[in-house]
Amino acid sequence: MAELKTVGVIGAGQMGNGIAHVAALAGYDVIMTDISDEALAKGVTTIEGNMRRQVMRHMITDDAMMSGLKRIRTSSSIKAHEDADIVIEAATEKREIKEQIFRSICEIVPAHTYLATNTSSISVTRLASVTDRPDKFIGMHFMNPVPLMKLMEVIRGLATSQDTYETAITFAQRLEKTTTNAEDYPAFIVNRILVPMINEAVYTLYEGVGTVESIDTAMRLGANHPMGPLTLADFIGLDTCLSIMQVLHDGLADTKYRPCPLLVKYVEAGWVGKKVGKGFYDYTGEHPVPTR
Repeated sequence: MAELKTVGVIGAGQMGNGIAHVAALAGYDVIMTDISDEALAKGVTTIEGNMRRQVMRHMITDDAMMSGLKRIRTSSSIKAHEDADIVIEAATEKREIKEQIFRSICEIVPAHTYLATNTSSISVTRLASVTDRPDKFIGMHFMNPVPLMKLMEVIRGLATSQDTYETAITFAQRLEKTTTNAEDYPAFIVNRILVPMINEAVYTLYEGVGTVESIDTAMRLGANHPMGPLTLADFIGLDTCLSIMQVLHDGLADTKYRPCPLLVKYVEAGWVGKKVGKGFYDYTGEHPVPTR
């Protein structure tokens, strides 16, 4: 089993910067890349802000924060990963984009480099098939927000070797994550259960059974959920929720996974949640206000 020293992260969004954050705190050298310099700058700002909150809550020391930040480098060139021991893809939940990233990265990284995807729903076996090393490919599905959530789903593709699996488990342990093994079926465990529940909440809104606020209140106080399903959808990103439902619907061919037309409409409008300031709630004011 290889020792990992340098971790590459592709994507500086909410998942990518979270993975870079925890890897740097765990002592790894991190190179985070994105096609957008603006996204990279925003990602670094987010990491620093989140680490400062951890210091204020006495979760980490100020020295640990400073050391962690120094371990993170950024680049808009994928070639920056040429010395990585493992590269974790955390790009948008679109199969074609992920496949193109892995084709490109295989032209750059050395033969010993492991490849991992943070996909929340797409077949690990299918993504691995476009690479030159399916035996060194694995799914590492982190939960959002990465610095706070303890779980990592580990998904083996059909060709994933035992060495790659054991390396992933050791890596997760060093990040202080608890792992659960999921089979390589659409949406794995967490999202196979969670996102259809969110989709059903959107149907409940669509059919007029309840308002945005009443649905969220009902599930918070009636089911003891920490946040309502529509708030959670905004936090995850409605575009991501829709992508997962489409993967479930296409992969399992069951009508119970049909995306709600209202969810589709919100995504078409660009109202994809908190990251853009508007989803089922409008976040542009002092307090979130339902948009429907």
